[in-house]
Amino acid sequence: MLTRRDLQYRLEALAEQEANRSAYDGHKPHKVALVYPNTYYVGMSNLGLHIIYEELNARPDTCCERAFMPERQEMVAYTKTRTPLMSIESRRPLHQFSIIGIDITFEMDYFNIPILLQMGQVPVLAKDRRTADVFVIGGGPCATFNPEPLADFFDAFIIGEGEEITAKAVGCINEGRERGLSRGAILKELSQLEGVYVPSLYEVTYNDETHQITRQALAGAPDTIKRHWGPLTAGGETVVATDYTEFGAMYIVEVARGCGRHCRFCMAGYCYRKPRVRPLHQLKEGVDRAALLGKKVGLMGAAISDYPAIDELVAYIRSKNLRYSCASLRADSLTSDVVKGLAVSGQHTITIAPETGSDRLRKVINKGITEDDLRTSVRMAAAGGIHQIRFYIMVGLPTEMDEDIEAIIDLAKRTRAYMEEVGCHGRLTLSINPFIPKPFTPFQWMAMDTRREVNRKLKGIRKALSKDRQIEVLIESLKEAYIQAVLARGDRRLGSVLAACAKADGSKSFVGLCQEAGIDVDQANYRERAFDEELPWDFLDMGLADGYLQAEWEKGLQGAYTAPCQDGCQRCGVCREAR
Repeated sequence: MLTRRDLQYRLEALAEQEANRSAYDGHKPHKVALVYPNTYYVGMSNLGLHIIYEELNARPDTCCERAFMPERQEMVAYTKTRTPLMSIESRRPLHQFSIIGIDITFEMDYFNIPILLQMGQVPVLAKDRRTADVFVIGGGPCATFNPEPLADFFDAFIIGEGEEITAKAVGCINEGRERGLSRGAILKELSQLEGVYVPSLYEVTYNDETHQITRQALAGAPDTIKRHWGPLTAGGETVVATDYTEFGAMYIVEVARGCGRHCRFCMAGYCYRKPRVRPLHQLKEGVDRAALLGKKVGLMGAAISDYPAIDELVAYIRSKNLRYSCASLRADSLTSDVVKGLAVSGQHTITIAPETGSDRLRKVINKGITEDDLRTSVRMAAAGGIHQIRFYIMVGLPTEMDEDIEAIIDLAKRTRAYMEEVGCHGRLTLSINPFIPKPFTPFQWMAMDTRREVNRKLKGIRKALSKDRQIEVLIESLKEAYIQAVLARGDRRLGSVLAACAKADGSKSFVGLCQEAGIDVDQANYRERAFDEELPWDFLDMGLADGYLQAEWEKGLQGAYTAPCQDGCQRCGVCREAR
């Protein structure tokens, strides 16, 4: 078994193989641990962690370090040796930091959060922390769209984008401690920062029969929390380069943030609106830094092919003899230059997200692409020498009928035949996920398709395509999808369940422990919400006009098109005032 010293050596080894360009200085007085609730391998692929790490280390009084969920073998050693979870940089135990910031990106990582706190010898529940204890702050996409399931574990949440506001929150805590303020007084001051939510300053009650939520703000806390966002600052790229990540030896460069395409299922499209792009010269500087390290460039953004100067950018990357990959591509904005560059970079698959097989259903979700767009993408792939095609598909979308499932099957067969026709002789992969309604989307009120019904549809797709060896069907775990759905739209009562899961078998125990807590998982997923019903996240303000999401829901039912964001457009409310 690994010893405590072995665990320290492993952290040292990770640090030694990194190229860290942050202004890290372990002698600064205030210590912040930035924690990702998954392994180093997964967490170091998260660009948000890099951005906040660099910003906090740039503060003259703050030293920011990183910590991650240990690998399975290491988990046993931490438990057996009673070693507290430590940071990468200094091997400092988590409980010795002044502040812990946790980046929350995926619902299934919720189960790791109480475990991480316990391993770090930090009181798991916020209510049990005393004045001298570390402050625990949450941020990231999940914290922004619905922090309530995790409210028991956090002293505060950053709502919106973390740049600037995270540093302000850290400064508020540091200054409060220097002034000798109590923990409660510091939390009250934190609550006055726009974009910061302090759960303990709100009393929340629930009525299961009427589905009514009553929320009472205490001690002068604001009734509504406005999300924080603004112009993209300099940076937005890898800060600590390492080969040991989910993306491999890749240097990530954020091309744009937010999306104005108005896909009605996409939470990021609403919570990170309006879309903003980084200037080309800034992206080229990032490419130059990747070249110095000899790294492959990973272009990050909601729709890379929508970037106005995408051809010029990929040409610059290729002029540096660098390879690149793209986080996401749209079939209606893909260019041959992008595809050729990907082929030269050694990419063997083009991934496109038609989401469904029928034009009717694509209108419902406002996807805005056609089968002709998909065929154009296939032709470009073939011309560039890329022979594998992957489609992202969802099952259980609103108004979906059996005809729409048949349309997925027909689209797959037609696409595979067309691939052969244009000389694209590889495999077509359908990556299929059950649709999960998310907060702050027009579909937030809808009932999720039952697990039994989704399973029936998926079996039909798999059976219909099983005879064609050149079509592969990959399906996400249904059990995990329905757990994600409960967490995405859940409330504070899930906190006790998550804490109990940490002491049991993790997510495997979730459904049973929900039942013990009186939470009906099926009702949580299969119940349609009324438009006038108070939702757990309704106290958060994303800048959207009242009634806008409901209007988009109704347009979706009609199959009506909403055009992409344009300069001067004020229909959704986000751009009506400087926020």
